[in-house]
Amino acid sequence: MKLIPASQIVQSIADALQFISYYHPTDFVQALKSAWQQETGPAAKNALLQLLINSKMSALGHRPVCQDTGVAHVYFRIGMDTRIVADDGGPTPTPQQLADEGTRIAYTLPTNPLRASMIKDPLGKRQDTGDNTPAIVHIEMVPGDTFGLTVVAKGGGGDVKARYTMLNARDNVADWIVEQLPGMGAGWCPPGILGIGVGGSPEQAMALAKKSLFTPIDIASLRNLSSLTPEQALRLEIYDRVNALGIGAQGLGGLQTVLDVKVLTAPCHAALQPVAMIPNCAATRYISFELDGKQPAEFNPPSLDTWSGIPDTMPTNDGLRVDLDSLTKEKVAQWKVGDRLLLNGTLLTGRDAAHFRLCQMLEKGEPLPVDLRNKALFYVGPVDPIEGEAVGPAGPTTSARMDKFMPVLLEKTGLLLTVGKAERGPVAIDAIRKHGTPYLVTVGGAAYLVSKAIKSARLVAFEDLGMEAIYEFKVKDMPVTVGIDAQGQTIYRVFKH
Repeated sequence: MKLIPASQIVQSIADALQFISYYHPTDFVQALKSAWQQETGPAAKNALLQLLINSKMSALGHRPVCQDTGVAHVYFRIGMDTRIVADDGGPTPTPQQLADEGTRIAYTLPTNPLRASMIKDPLGKRQDTGDNTPAIVHIEMVPGDTFGLTVVAKGGGGDVKARYTMLNARDNVADWIVEQLPGMGAGWCPPGILGIGVGGSPEQAMALAKKSLFTPIDIASLRNLSSLTPEQALRLEIYDRVNALGIGAQGLGGLQTVLDVKVLTAPCHAALQPVAMIPNCAATRYISFELDGKQPAEFNPPSLDTWSGIPDTMPTNDGLRVDLDSLTKEKVAQWKVGDRLLLNGTLLTGRDAAHFRLCQMLEKGEPLPVDLRNKALFYVGPVDPIEGEAVGPAGPTTSARMDKFMPVLLEKTGLLLTVGKAERGPVAIDAIRKHGTPYLVTVGGAAYLVSKAIKSARLVAFEDLGMEAIYEFKVKDMPVTVGIDAQGQTIYRVFKH
């Protein structure tokens, strides 16, 4: 029987989570580069370039590609002829305990701290656990003495767009998938990979959809096959039809919305066809490996040739320079959808929890801790900084979550601009049009690149909210695109609300 020391499992999980926080899989970078080279739409091409530069910067700087450093998932594939053993001869730890300890070590590493996003008591205080535990654990028992793991950091932007349905036995799966995409918006940060699970029970279909994501991109190779399995044929059909929708990178329009489509199936009841879909975003992060009991896993960095042809930084003349400290409604009214801007000056931050608290204070007639009049507000929850940084990776969060707060904040505070990612719903768009307050978008999945534009950060309110506190950033040449102009015209024309 093969013995696997618990300490080797813990160390391997911790090292894997650190590794994938700053290294994209090579096949993903190659697919992203191909999409960038072929793209003809200016806004989408610019977004793809930002994603590639961010990927290169993260690989070189060993800092996260995205501020949402993900929920840790650990897939155990345990041979029946292996056994986990405690190093000190004590009780054998469970896979959940091993995954939690590896996650705790990885997410609190001083040289590259990762953002803790897991909360406990979801129906109560929703307090952050502080170290991103617990991990999500999946266990598969297999014959033999193999001991394999797949370690994943799955961001919330993709999971929040998960879809499930129960189709009739002969309904067309591709039709349902393609129908869902426009309503999913761009909060999952395309281009990415779609995972499809078909069959099994409802919960099994969802698990299959997620598991399917963690294999290399190989969609192009299917076109060279002389015959296709039903799963392969479905992959190609969905890939072609989704990309034909024109949603494009970050929802800005373009040729490539998905880089691959993955499908896993399982037997199911004769009268049923469970179907689940989960996207993987532009911060695709996973690695698979096996342990032999002799030493922890070793991970080899990808060659820097992976990013050949990608510049080190964005062009400094790619956009109109804007002074955030001297803006007026008259000035912002001149911007048009699709205009690229470079923001300079004061940028406040605020996410869900801060918005909720601000609106509570306004309802009670209490003074706000920060003056929002003629200010810009960035929807972000950054990674903690390390030495030499004003702030850690600081990409945008999904803006639609703040839509319900927009009418009150725009009317009662004089807020002038909002900055985030993806589309806004009708409530927010109506408020933007009514008050003449444009909405600007940054690239989801380009967090390290964005953070380099932030020259200082000062806490100004709600310290107890952690990464959701309100900060004052001073930014220099932060790249954004006008997503919705002061007249309410939106770049996200393809979405249904």
